[in-house]
Amino acid sequence: MSMKRLSLLLLLQLTCYFSAGSCGKVLVCPVEFSHWLNIKTILDELVTRGHEVTVLISSASTMTNSSKPSTMKFETFPVSLTKNDYENFIEFLLEKLMYAAKGSFWTYLSAVKSSFWEFFDTSITMCKNPVYNKKLMTKLQESRFDILIADAVGPCGELLAELLKIPFMYSHSTSPGHIIEKNSRRLPFPPSYVPVMLSELSDRMTFMERIKNMLYTLYFDFIFQIYNEKEWNQFYSEALGRQTTLSETMGKAEMWLIRTYWDFQFPHPLLPNFEFVGGLHCKPAKPLPKEMEEFVQSSGENGIVVFTLGSMITSMTEERANTIASALAQIPQKVLWRYSGKKPDTLGPNTRLYEWIPQNDLLGHPKTKAFITHGGTNGIYEAIYHGIPMVGIPLFADQPDNLAHMKAKGAAVKLDLETMSTRDLFNALNEVINNPLYKQNVMWLSTIHHDQPVKPLDRAVFWIEFVMRHRGAKHLRPAAHDLTWYQYHSLDVIGFLLACVATAAFVITKCCLFCYRKFLKTGKKKRE
Repeated sequence: MSMKRLSLLLLLQLTCYFSAGSCGKVLVCPVEFSHWLNIKTILDELVTRGHEVTVLISSASTMTNSSKPSTMKFETFPVSLTKNDYENFIEFLLEKLMYAAKGSFWTYLSAVKSSFWEFFDTSITMCKNPVYNKKLMTKLQESRFDILIADAVGPCGELLAELLKIPFMYSHSTSPGHIIEKNSRRLPFPPSYVPVMLSELSDRMTFMERIKNMLYTLYFDFIFQIYNEKEWNQFYSEALGRQTTLSETMGKAEMWLIRTYWDFQFPHPLLPNFEFVGGLHCKPAKPLPKEMEEFVQSSGENGIVVFTLGSMITSMTEERANTIASALAQIPQKVLWRYSGKKPDTLGPNTRLYEWIPQNDLLGHPKTKAFITHGGTNGIYEAIYHGIPMVGIPLFADQPDNLAHMKAKGAAVKLDLETMSTRDLFNALNEVINNPLYKQNVMWLSTIHHDQPVKPLDRAVFWIEFVMRHRGAKHLRPAAHDLTWYQYHSLDVIGFLLACVATAAFVITKCCLFCYRKFLKTGKKKRE
């Protein structure tokens, strides 16, 4: 360890020692890609406050190089997959989802289910590696961690927390909220005004939209399952040495840090152990690289458009690229496009291609007029933070729903990558740039985001430290977790009351019949 890093760690420990709280030991089981980028912001802040953070990753992890100097520790466990194998597997699933999106809704749902099952089948295999690695588990137990932070989209963290006998909490996005949140946290989702995942509806539904939402609710409740639950339940039961289920184990989470806020979400019921921390990664813009700044300044009063489809999609078909490039060439703004594919033939002189762009810094630049985005939560929040209207081109997963939220709030125009024409993209950009309502609406969302009593990052860190201080947050955990499904819906009570009513009705009917027969006999005797 270098002297510089040793000095930094010593300073952090001293800071923690003299602070009001106490230093804690945090174990993290993250999920790859944008999920990691989000939770890393929290971990960096925990390290800054003097906590010791250990990140548990597989040897196939693509999210970081644990050999690089870091104030965090990385514990790597071996798996049979190589890094290239895992990257190719994820790329295959994404391509499968994007291809299925071109077909009918039911075809797409079928592809979503099979993709989820393939992903979680791989996940359960990778989860068995640390759980059944006695040397690793002994090391983790001897480390005496105070808390485990997991991602609800990637099961395993909650099982490790149970084995290590430490409290755990989730960092969670908005999707697939209906299944994970409702089943694992017993959060009520009234279909009359709470849109279901993949429905792309708002909370203001027409009668026909409420029918659609109800059908989606029934489908996801009784048919569609993202996990092969039988296999997961068996694995968790074997690992813990007692009968349990995945949902039961997930339901033991002390807190859920949800990576959205009311600037993004529609109002809906919440539970006490539910905290919004959306936009915690957002920060003021930093100066751009010199060459990029010169290009931005050359736009004059027209300003610039920032275009990226995220870190997981860097290229597209030549036909689609040319369609997009042709539309961009027709607008007066300069365009910075993150794209690593073949240079489109229709690329205009106002557009520059980059393999990477400082997205947050560009969105925070005063000359930025619009943001063309795939609809990832992180990118949307940076646009909200800086008050930039959006043109959304969703690709898969929660992105269509995310952009449906922004469209309903009047901050975005939504397009389809496969069907949009050059004219469609040109008109969409013209609309969000020149119609002042889009700027006003997104600035209103930005005001809501900034006008909070506690910053999202501080709120996330507070609850992590709270759970460490109190070894949990049992006072916030709803009793619903301890009820069976029929107790939760009061079916046993309803059944009992119906039985009472039926019994009373039976007794009353019998009494009336008895009295009636008695009366008939008495009348007959009198007549005789």
